[in-house]
Amino acid sequence: MTAANLNGIADLVVRRAQRQGYVAPRDVREELTQAGASADLWKDVVALARRSLTFRRGRYYYSDPVSERVRHEQAQQLGVRQAVDQLLGFDRPATTIPIERRIQDRVKFVQTVTVRTEDGDEFTLLSRDLSATGIRLVGARRLLGHKVRVLVPHPGGERPYDFLVRVLWTCAVGDGLYENGGAFLEVMSAASAESGSGVL
Repeated sequence: MTAANLNGIADLVVRRAQRQGYVAPRDVREELTQAGASADLWKDVVALARRSLTFRRGRYYYSDPVSERVRHEQAQQLGVRQAVDQLLGFDRPATTIPIERRIQDRVKFVQTVTVRTEDGDEFTLLSRDLSATGIRLVGARRLLGHKVRVLVPHPGGERPYDFLVRVLWTCAVGDGLYENGGAFLEVMSAASAESGSGVL
């Protein structure tokens, strides 16, 4: 039995565990027998499938493996949430009024911010509100589809909060005045924030 064949059987076992919720050793031996392989190889198959299976009380339960990319994205979003919480924690209660109830509360947050575009342009806009997932910016720029750095001044006078933001929508709110809605992608690292030339 080749490694490729065993990998194929491991995939079948994982799919069966996903359907049933779990597999028992006899189920793994059954898959091997149906594939014309020795049932004695069941532990080898389980070892190949271990990233998707969790052993409890004699059974192997299906557990959705989280990819490295997903773990990285989750860590980035956690960093964003922590930075937003810190930022709002410094704000005066009178200016942090919940204005809309969603999965993530949006909070009124009027503040001048510096925006850096991918091609190096830098200008000042006004933030309108803030949540753990995004920010709304008002100014004379249409930023739809752009990935930008948004630097929000730190109330304590320290280095500004430095967010990487993808602008998802733009609408005109007056003559030459636009509102841009952006989603936070991550908080930039200290090294790239200091350099002022981090990759967007």
